Amino acid sequence: NYLVLGFVNGIACGFSIPISWTFGAKDYVEMRRYTANAVWLSVFFAAVLTVVTVAMTRSILVWTNTPDNIIDLADIYIRTIFIGIPFTLLYNMTSALMRALGDSKRPLYFLLVASFLNIGLDLLCIITFKMGVFGAAFATVFSQAVAGLGSLWYILKHYNELRWNKEESRLSRQHCVKLCGMGIPMGLQCSITAIGSVVLQGAVNGLGSDIVAAQTAGGKAAQFLSVPLESIGTAMTTYASQNMGAHDLNRVNKGVNTALGIGCVYSVASFLILRVLDKALIGLFLESSQTEIMANAQSFIFWNSVFYIPLAVLIIYRYTIQGLGYSSLAMFAGVAEMIARAMVGFLFVPLWGYFAACIANPVAWFFACFFLIPAYIVVFRKLKQEKARPHANL
Repeated sequence: NYLVLGFVNGIACGFSIPISWTFGAKDYVEMRRYTANAVWLSVFFAAVLTVVTVAMTRSILVWTNTPDNIIDLADIYIRTIFIGIPFTLLYNMTSALMRALGDSKRPLYFLLVASFLNIGLDLLCIITFKMGVFGAAFATVFSQAVAGLGSLWYILKHYNELRWNKEESRLSRQHCVKLCGMGIPMGLQCSITAIGSVVLQGAVNGLGSDIVAAQTAGGKAAQFLSVPLESIGTAMTTYASQNMGAHDLNRVNKGVNTALGIGCVYSVASFLILRVLDKALIGLFLESSQTEIMANAQSFIFWNSVFYIPLAVLIIYRYTIQGLGYSSLAMFAGVAEMIARAMVGFLFVPLWGYFAACIANPVAWFFACFFLIPAYIVVFRKLKQEKARPHANL
């Protein structure tokens, strides 16, 4: 699932970087040209990804050793999610565009609307209409469609500076190359990271459906409090790219240090919250009678949340490097994560069983940090030596 949706989110964030650069440099003509070409590219990627992924859903599930007793349900759920890729890309692109122009509040508002709508539709479709996994997937797609269309409406109504003329809206090879140079590496980074997760998931699937259920429930509960860390990272992409456009690298470094402080404090608070509320959160996905599965889910939450600080460090440095224009370099952090998760899946799950699955994410986070921290230092020093010259081909 994230193998594809992560790519969608990555290209949307990447497309917004040149837009943010030109906004920071106050070059509004180029900003509109980048925006128009980002729209054309988004339409292309949405069409291609939807057709390919819907056609390959069953094969992907077979490749990952999905247990026979859940493969049909997984097929229905994931195929429905893939059908909604155009809406997913619409929401991610409009949100990234608003953040690129310095508006981080509206994307949050539309995200909250989508989240509450998703919860309400989940209850309606699953409990009232008995639509099962299709209902859960439909609720997700419909909620993202509402958020995406709402964001688009807001942009068209309130962002007059983005209204391009006929000449600015033309497809430009130069602008498309720059956009793809930012977007595709960011998308691939997410997909490469997910490949390791797919390999790991294949190993975990071999441990049985109860273990899969525990890992899934624990992962969802842990993700509930790790998502804000991604928001900090996304903010750093915009912050770094705007200040890059304004040629103020010192502010970038100050922002990184501030974000690291916020991320560390939040990580500790999240760990403490999960120690108290883990069982309650797991109860949203499992029945209280499933005591062994719940205990395994709690173990997964513990071993992930106790290492939220390296996750925060990873996210902040990775997104900052991307905002500075080095998406390809940041992609190698995804390679490090992929190698770590695949290594755990191939070598340690057969030896240590479920415990190896619990520590796979932290191992991957440490691998990525070992690459990203020195990478950021090298990038920052290089840009300082160049005296923060603007990108010549913006």
